[in-house]
Amino acid sequence: MRYYSQAVWGGADVLVKRKPIARLLEPGRAEVLSAATRERLELTLGIREFASGELGLPDNRSYRSYADLGRPYVVWNVVAAPRLSLEPKTWCYPFAGCAAYRGYFNERAARRYGDRLADQGFDVRVGGVAAYSTLGWFADPVLNTFLDYADADLAALIFHELAHQVVYVKDDSAFNESFATAVEVAGVRRWLRSQGRNEELAVFEQGRERRRDLNRFLLEVRQELEALYASDDSDERKLTLKAEVFRSLAARYRRDLVPAWRAAASGGGESDLGEWLSRMNNADLISVATYSDLVPAFLGLLEASGGSFPVFYAEVERLAGLEAVERQTALDGLASGD
Repeated sequence: MRYYSQAVWGGADVLVKRKPIARLLEPGRAEVLSAATRERLELTLGIREFASGELGLPDNRSYRSYADLGRPYVVWNVVAAPRLSLEPKTWCYPFAGCAAYRGYFNERAARRYGDRLADQGFDVRVGGVAAYSTLGWFADPVLNTFLDYADADLAALIFHELAHQVVYVKDDSAFNESFATAVEVAGVRRWLRSQGRNEELAVFEQGRERRRDLNRFLLEVRQELEALYASDDSDERKLTLKAEVFRSLAARYRRDLVPAWRAAASGGGESDLGEWLSRMNNADLISVATYSDLVPAFLGLLEASGGSFPVFYAEVERLAGLEAVERQTALDGLASGD
C-alpha cells in the first residue's frame, strides 16, 4: 500500500503541475518564460502537431501541456536480477501488467528499496528516468526533465510515448517497446525530411547505428554470462569469473567499438560509456534486447503498409490480438522477410 500510495501521489503531482503550452506562450501571461524555454515549447507544439497530422498518432491533450517538476528526473526505476542469473525480478501492476522494474517518484525511496534488494542477494541498478507515461489514461505533459533534449531526440520521445497509446499489449514488453521504437524511428525520419534537416537526419541515423553496435556488444556479453551461469562450475568460481567479465568491459569496448566509431567520424562520449560499463552488473543487462529485437520487423511492416501509418497501426492491432506464440511467429517472419 505504501508503494501504491507514492505512485498515486507522485503521478498526481505531475498532473497538477501541468499548464497548457498554448496559454504559456500567449503574450502578457503572468508566467515568465526564458527565451530558451519559450523556443523549446514552440518546437514541442510543432512536433506534437506533426505527430497527429502526419503520423496518425492520437490527437488528444497529451504533450500539449508543460510541467516543471524542479528536479532532473520524473521517476527512479529499480531493476534487479539474481547474482548468478539474468532472469529479472518482476513486479505486476494493475492495467499495465508485469514489468522488470519498480518505479518511484522519490529518489531516496528508490534507493532504500534497491538497498533492501541488494541485501537479499540481488544485483541492483537504480536509475533516473526523464520521461513518464500513463499510457493514455491521463494527458501526459511535456516535462522539464526532457525539454532540453536535442530536437530529434525530443521528437523521438514524444512519438514513442504516443505510440504506446495506439497499441499496448499487457505483459509483452518486447512487442510494446519495439513497436513504439519503430514509430519513433520512422517518425523522426519523416519529420526531419519534411524540414530539409538532412544533416541532423544523418546524425540521427549515425546514433542509431552506434546504439545497434553497442547493443550487439552487450548481447555478446549477456550470452557469455548466460553460458557461465548455466555451467557446472561452483557458485564461488562463477562469481569470480563474472567479476572478471564485468571488469573487462570498458577495455573491450574501447578495443572493439571505439576505433570503428572514430573511423566513421561519430566520435565523442567514449569516456562516459567506458565509465558506465565499468559499473555494470546483471541488472544492467536485463533490457539490452527488449527495445530493439523486433524493430526491423515493425519497420518492415510499415513499409509493407505502403508507408501509411493508419494502415500500419491496423496491422499492429491485428498482431496484438493474436496469442503470444502466434504473434512472435508472425513477427519473426516479418523480420526474416518471409
